[in-house]
Amino acid sequence: MASTQDASDETTPLLINSNASPEIQRYHDSNLTINGTTSYINDDKKSKVQNEEEVDSEDVEDEKPLPGWQIFFLCYARIIEPIAFFGIFPFINKMIWETGGLEESDVGFYSGLIESLFSFTQMLLMIQWGRAADRIGRKPVLVLSLCGVAVATSVFGLSKKIWQMVFYRCCAGIFAGTIVTVRTMITENSTPKTQARAFSFFAFSGNVGIFLGPLLGGALSNPAEQYKRVFGGIQFLKDYPYALPTFTSGAIAASAAVICGLFIKETLVRKDKGDAAAEPPMETWDIIKSPGVPTVLFLYCHVMLLGLAYTALCPVFWFTQPALGGYGFTPIQISMFLGGIGISQGIWLLLIFPPLQARFGTGGVLRGCLYAWPIFFVSAPICNIFLRKGWTTAFWIVAPTLQIGGSGIAMAFTATLGTLNAIALTLTCAIRTVGPALTTSLFAIGARTHILDGHLVWVVLVAVAVGGCVSVRYLPERAEGRPKVKKVRVMDE
Repeated sequence: MASTQDASDETTPLLINSNASPEIQRYHDSNLTINGTTSYINDDKKSKVQNEEEVDSEDVEDEKPLPGWQIFFLCYARIIEPIAFFGIFPFINKMIWETGGLEESDVGFYSGLIESLFSFTQMLLMIQWGRAADRIGRKPVLVLSLCGVAVATSVFGLSKKIWQMVFYRCCAGIFAGTIVTVRTMITENSTPKTQARAFSFFAFSGNVGIFLGPLLGGALSNPAEQYKRVFGGIQFLKDYPYALPTFTSGAIAASAAVICGLFIKETLVRKDKGDAAAEPPMETWDIIKSPGVPTVLFLYCHVMLLGLAYTALCPVFWFTQPALGGYGFTPIQISMFLGGIGISQGIWLLLIFPPLQARFGTGGVLRGCLYAWPIFFVSAPICNIFLRKGWTTAFWIVAPTLQIGGSGIAMAFTATLGTLNAIALTLTCAIRTVGPALTTSLFAIGARTHILDGHLVWVVLVAVAVGGCVSVRYLPERAEGRPKVKKVRVMDE
């Protein structure tokens, strides 16, 4: 009788045998791996029987169905963080411009700072949120963080000074520990066999949040002007034109807090201190020093830097007038473009990534995406040139097409997702802290000084993207993620 195991889990293959010597590794590879256990073929019948019993017990555990409603509620909680982070992108530049009385070319400096502060405070407290979840439970931490995000996100729209925007953005980042808790709870609600499917829902829900955040921010900003018949008589919305989108985002976060408080089940299993069966976890530094891990972490950070830099750059780039190097979009146009990117990324991840990964492996998908990044970046200044020359028809044909097709490079994020969970998430927050501010500042410098006709930032991004094409050649063999050969259970004669 044959048994197969196709699902991948959140344990990186780089770390499975990181402490084993080459001799032990060769011996391990010479034997047959059976559903996560190793069968050493010898004449000792007792060892065979013991191995079969272990396999059977693991099979029973793997057959546990995925708790659908629990995963659904956790995925709903997952969308809150990207809604809170991306929800201000369509209007943040105009809000800063109106609030601070700045020159249009200087807006990028402040927008990058405000966008980055969310991730900076999130990074500082991410480990503390994780420790709290281990101490008092996953559910209380999840509910508390959702409540904090709901309040901080809501009051952001009431800002009348730039320092208030900075303060409320930091408060939202303080409570944005939901992603760590949700990710842990999805792992604890799934088995190695169902984990891949559970995390595909996790990734897709993140893209739903990326789609909804900008859509709400653009569609609901300045409602007294956009929808005069409905909101034109409400003085509050005239005084606070960006309160409605932030209140709506806060209400969604509040609803997630209520749902999680009522329906989510605690997943933390407390172990006895004297439990000898529990193996101590590897230290962070030991993991980082493991063979191949530095290369994987570097590639992960490189991919995230490219993606986050582009995501932060797009709103200010689209908002800026063509003469200064941008597209001159309105907030609603920015939200529609961001929403379109979110939808197309979700389609790529759900429908196109799985067959590509099955055929070419993780490394193959990652290489294809990194080779496409420079081409994708070059298209932005080309479209700006179209607008400068008045070729609007060519622009509206090329720009949306490239945005939808180019969204496939988001598969690079999934290709590296789950490799080194806690370390990777912390590094992501660090990159989100530096990347947006650095990228938007480069754009502001180019717009003000007209270096390379305002295209300075794109030249830098293309150079960084080309560096990724070189680095991916050193991806370790064990991180390639090529399709596995079916595992066959060894049966006694």
